[in-house]
Order: sequence, then C-alpha cells, then structure tokens
Amino acid sequence: MRRAGLKFRLTRRQFTVGGALAGAVAVFGCRSSRSRKWECLSDAHAGTLAALCDQIIPADDFPSASQAGAVSYIDRQLARHYLRHQSAYREGLDATERLSRSRFGAAFADATPDQRLQIAMSLEKENRAFFELVRQHTMEGYYGAPRHGGNRDAVSWRMLGLDEPPLRGRAQYDLRKGSGA
Repeated sequence: MRRAGLKFRLTRRQFTVGGALAGAVAVFGCRSSRSRKWECLSDAHAGTLAALCDQIIPADDFPSASQAGAVSYIDRQLARHYLRHQSAYREGLDATERLSRSRFGAAFADATPDQRLQIAMSLEKENRAFFELVRQHTMEGYYGAPRHGGNRDAVSWRMLGLDEPPLRGRAQYDLRKGSGA
C-alpha cells in the first residue's frame, strides 16, 4: 500500500505481534490506572464494594463478606468471566458514593452502620439490577470455592459445618457411600 510516498508493508510476524499486543491491552485494560492490589477495581471502588458486601453478609461469629474475600472474588471475576459487568459495577459503585455523600455527607465506607444500611436499602429499591448483581456475586464469593478468590480459609463451609469438598474431576468418589445402595 502506498500513501504519500511511503510504503507500508506488514510481515505476518508483525501482524501477529500487533494482534497479540492489542489483545493484551484489551484483557489487561482493567489494570491501567488501577491499584496493583486489584485486578479491575480502583481502591475507592473496592472500599465502596467492601462496605456494600458487608451489608449483605455482615460479620457475626464468622467473618463478613469482605473479610472472607468476596471483594477479591468479584474483582478477579470482573477481570475474567464478568467482563460484561465492569461498567455496571463502575456506575453502580459511583452511584452508591453519590447517594451516600448527598444524604450523609460522607463516603459510603465511612458512613455509620445505620447510614450504610439505609443506603443499601435505597439501592435495593432504586437500583435493583445493580444491587441484585452485587448480592449474587457476594454470595458466590462467600460460599464458593476458595480457589476463585473468595471464601478465604473456607470460612463459610466451616460456618455451615461442611468439610472442604474435593475438587470435581480430581478425586475419586465412592458412589456407593451415602447413596443407600
């Protein structure tokens, strides 16, 4: 191809390298201008999300959702399987902050427990789709397999009195046990 006296030739290797670089930028775009601690979330969004997750699963005799790694789980999934939810999280967490600041003059994470509960209840009514998304992902992070970033130290399984289940496909099962056979 000629353009203004310049000749552009792209070798197959240059094309492949360029495509790989473009793919890497797309996949790791979450990390740009973000904290190294998080794969996708900013520190501010992670703080807001932690406070919101803790409204869904608060601490009692067992750790809260954020203490058990639910935010880490959500962050990891937003960079992988939940790419389609990135903008919903950014917009929803920003809206949560705006609501908290307008009502109470404080960041959501810095609001009192009662104020955070009021904001969470408002979100559940006014931004139901976002709240349900966070609720679902918080439950997944709290009760799912620790290898996905949540359920730190299998805390929810211990809370439920469950043994850590073997990974499917990696352990042999005796189907005769417990099947009544």
